[in-house]
Amino acid sequence: MKVAYIGIDLFYPALETLKKLGCEIVEVFTCETDNVTEFNQEIYSFVKANNIPCSMSRITREDIERLLKKGCRWAICGGYYYKIPADTALPLVNIHPALLPIGRGPWPMPQYILWGHKKSGVTIHKIAEGLDTGDILLQKEFDLSKDETLETFMQKANALVVDMIKQLVSDFENLYQNAVPQGEGEYWQLPAEEDYTVYSSMTADEADLVLRAFFGHTCIYKAEDKIQKVLGGRAVKSDKVPEGALALADGYIKIQNF
Repeated sequence: MKVAYIGIDLFYPALETLKKLGCEIVEVFTCETDNVTEFNQEIYSFVKANNIPCSMSRITREDIERLLKKGCRWAICGGYYYKIPADTALPLVNIHPALLPIGRGPWPMPQYILWGHKKSGVTIHKIAEGLDTGDILLQKEFDLSKDETLETFMQKANALVVDMIKQLVSDFENLYQNAVPQGEGEYWQLPAEEDYTVYSSMTADEADLVLRAFFGHTCIYKAEDKIQKVLGGRAVKSDKVPEGALALADGYIKIQNF
């Protein structure tokens, strides 16, 4: 089966699984990332190792026409910065890290943690004109722990993605033809700077919630005399603040390797 892949490393296991299942990946479309907080390195290594054409340019209708001429059956997106043309002859589906129709939007994962949700999940849906509004082919959920981080969230999501891709490949035509309309839903706006800002007046628990929700991405620490970017930080309750550490009301921020 000939397929195409669109995305960055966010859902890299999906691309790897397609290959393991014997799909012929005719082309890959990705985009520039900072390779500090978001990555495309696994994608690049994969296409190089398998001699697959890879484009950094925004995918167009002309690209989709070319895929059709190559005999491509469908394409799947796993994290992509650009809007993909909808309503094309080529079936296009997207992997979204939320339980649609709730959690539409470009970055729902942090909100699941910030807002105290007990469950999240992964939805594979048709790409439609409205962002994340297309009919649902597959959906699976997972539990969120009390100390969930963005990193562990995505580990759980990708663990589900592997089996979902297996289902998709084994029964694509049926799943696509019988996809379920979403109906009304909720669109979650991209988190603002205030959402990923930690203040020195916060307790360790308050700060750690923010740091967990955006773990692996840049947070901002603000005190009266200091503004500093924080990457990979977690809050620690303590009566003593180590010299040079970022102080909180009842502790400090410890920078971790991740």
